[in-house]
Amino acid sequence: MLLSVENLEVSYGHIKALHGISFHVDEGEIVALIGANGAGKSTTLKAISRLIPVQAGNIRYEGKNLLDFAPHDVVKLGIAHVPEGRRIFGNLTVMENLKLAAYNRKDREGIAQDFERIFALFPRLAERKEQRGDTLSGGEQQMLAVARALMTRGRLMLLDEPSMGLAPVLMRDLFRVLREINEAGTTILLVEQNARMALKFAQRCYVLETGNIVLEGPSSELAQNPAVQAAYLGG
Repeated sequence: MLLSVENLEVSYGHIKALHGISFHVDEGEIVALIGANGAGKSTTLKAISRLIPVQAGNIRYEGKNLLDFAPHDVVKLGIAHVPEGRRIFGNLTVMENLKLAAYNRKDREGIAQDFERIFALFPRLAERKEQRGDTLSGGEQQMLAVARALMTRGRLMLLDEPSMGLAPVLMRDLFRVLREINEAGTTILLVEQNARMALKFAQRCYVLETGNIVLEGPSSELAQNPAVQAAYLGG
C-alpha cells in the first residue's frame, strides 16, 4: 500500500470539512475522488500535502506518517501535487517553471532526461519553452502544471481538477498523457468534478459527500450504480 488515509478529520474554523474519512491507494493505481463542490475533495489532497492542519487521523505514505512532515518535505518524500487552478508562475517562462520544480535535485543528467521526456509528452511546451507562463492558454498552463510535478520525480501525483476549464479535445489529450505517465510508473490520486471522465480514467473510485465517503469500489461498478448515475452522470 503506497498511501493510506485513516479516520481523517479536517475543519475550517467551526465547520468540519472531513468527517473521519479512510481510503487507500496502491502502487501503480489510478484512484479517483469524485463528488459535488464542497464535498471535501480538494481538502483531502491539501491535507495529504500538509498544506492545511489536520484535527485527527493518520496519513501514511510508504509507512511514514505524513503528519510528522512539513509540506516541502512531503515533496522530497515523493508526492507531487498539481493544485486546482494550476498555480504556475506567470512571470516565469516555461523552462524557468520547470527548473524551479527541480530545485531539490542534484542529478543534472536525470534533470536533462526529464526535460526530454516532458517535451516528448507535451510538444506544445517544447514550442513555448521560452514563453512566460501567463501567455499560455488554459490547456497549456495545465500541461505545464503536470510537467512541473513530473520534474520532482514523485512516485505519487495528486491531481486536483485537471480538466477544469479545458475544451473537450484538450481534456482528452491531457488524460491520454496522464495515462502514459501512470503506465511509466507514477501512481495517481485524482480529484475530478467530471465524474464521467474520472470513472473512465481510474481503476477505483471513492464518492465524497459533505466530508464523508459514501460509496467506493471499482470504477466500472460505480459507473453502473443508479445513485452515481443519478447524481453525477446525468442518468
